[in-house]
Amino acid sequence: MEIALSFAAPLVEATHHPLAALPGFALRRAAQAMMAELAQALAPVDLKISEASVLLLLDGREDMTSSRIGELLDIQRANMVPLLGRLEAAGLIARVPIDRRSAAIVLSEEGAARLVKTRAVIERFEQDLLDRIPARHRDHLVPALNALIG
Repeated sequence: MEIALSFAAPLVEATHHPLAALPGFALRRAAQAMMAELAQALAPVDLKISEASVLLLLDGREDMTSSRIGELLDIQRANMVPLLGRLEAAGLIARVPIDRRSAAIVLSEEGAARLVKTRAVIERFEQDLLDRIPARHRDHLVPALNALIG
């Protein structure tokens, strides 16, 4: 499929950008903008997006290994080690042996307390994000995005 670009065409009003009509371009720009806003929103709870994602994933779980966390969050092993190291050094997670070869990553008491604050930030962010989407499109947003993932 070939997409013809016409820079002489009228610009999309919302963005005033000549590439805004390209779905991939618009998706990338939207993702970048939302991740920047989320990073800023998480600053008061002193967490990066990846760190907050780990805490959310661990909530109520006692069986999550580092490899499973990496798989679910699409984080390479080389990046998981320092990520979990930061969370452990901050006292937000602990390692609990599962068997002789593996350990579960669990929330510490401090991690559970930080998660309460983090969840409030993320819930406000998610609601604000949805509020920007026209009401008639909200029910379709997440299924459409998930369809792109495969």
